[in-house]
Amino acid sequence: MLVNGTQSCVKDCDAGYDYNVTEGLTNNIVTEWDLVCARYWLVPVEEVCFILGTLTGCLGLGYTADRLGRQKSLLVSLMLAVVFGVLVCVSPSPPVFITMRFCLAAASAGVFLTLYVTRKSNTSHKHQSLFVVMLRFSAGGFPLILVHKLCILVSDAELDTESSSSPRRPHLSFPELLHSRNIWKNLCVLGFTSFISHGISHCYSSFRGDVRGFTPSFYWTYLLSVCAGGGAWLLLWATVDRFGRRGILLLAMTLTGLASLILLGLMDCKRFLSFNHFLSMTVFSIMGLFSSQAAASLSILFTAEVMPTIIRGSGVGAVMALGCVGRLSSPLMNLRNHYGYFLHHVVYSSLALLAVLSILLLPESKRKPLPQTLADGEQYRRPPLGRRRRDNVPLLATPNPET
Repeated sequence: MLVNGTQSCVKDCDAGYDYNVTEGLTNNIVTEWDLVCARYWLVPVEEVCFILGTLTGCLGLGYTADRLGRQKSLLVSLMLAVVFGVLVCVSPSPPVFITMRFCLAAASAGVFLTLYVTRKSNTSHKHQSLFVVMLRFSAGGFPLILVHKLCILVSDAELDTESSSSPRRPHLSFPELLHSRNIWKNLCVLGFTSFISHGISHCYSSFRGDVRGFTPSFYWTYLLSVCAGGGAWLLLWATVDRFGRRGILLLAMTLTGLASLILLGLMDCKRFLSFNHFLSMTVFSIMGLFSSQAAASLSILFTAEVMPTIIRGSGVGAVMALGCVGRLSSPLMNLRNHYGYFLHHVVYSSLALLAVLSILLLPESKRKPLPQTLADGEQYRRPPLGRRRRDNVPLLATPNPET
């Protein structure tokens, strides 16, 4: 219970809550089934199931996109998303709602992943590829991507038909894949970076405070979080084609680790009620959100460029799935009432610094042709340290008209 902005005591809520309509939507999962007090645990469980659904969709439908084709995977995912979206709206109980949300998350992840991989593989629209890639991470841009993609499905179908009729169509060899050490190295580094950048975002939410202790008007801190993510995507759009993927990813992860370490020091400060302390927490939290969002987005873009076409859907799906594993830390911490938050913050800060070192092992994919086969993907290696300008030439044998 909060009195005059400070926590005075904790009281049992036997009669439920008196909801204030200005705190949010009047009809949601909490108010519909009164998920408070003893039933509050269902709320973080729903978040966990939704993230697990996204993880399942990334892995399953990413593999399906590689084996059955992008178009079939897109249409199946889209139809399932519509069906489960309707079922979510008519769910009669929390268990049914949670189950339908799990299925909806899996289908939606398949739609996003298939559009992402297909659009990135379509090199004839190279000037719009990065813009579409960044729109993948914004819910508002999804209808634009969907309409644009459906408009070019016919042309893509012709390209797929020509490629399928070719006698030299690449074939996936699982023994060869198991021995592709360089591909696995790139996938592990980018997956680890995605895991850290998604998981550490929860550590930067401390500046929001307890929203129940303030006047429930407009949550400006959540607006700052969204603006930080939007600014990160704009930064990527303006810098990755000029300074390279690896350099910007290294900078983003470095800022993420530094912001996390500084916040750890501020959390140990004794002047919790001073305005300067609150301002410092806010600034470095926004900085951490900004850099972690940039690192998460760039990790997936990087994966789509270094993974061969024959396994691009599975590779991007695996990196996105590891990002979902990192996102699980937020609802799990809420489920445990933020018990062990400081240790969680320390672990992720240490892993962020380790990710900075691992990024140095990645190649530079700027102005490089997309690899098609496993042999092409094996040639995406980081050049020796003594040959700094090696990244300025194509890594593959295929000539690049832009260089």
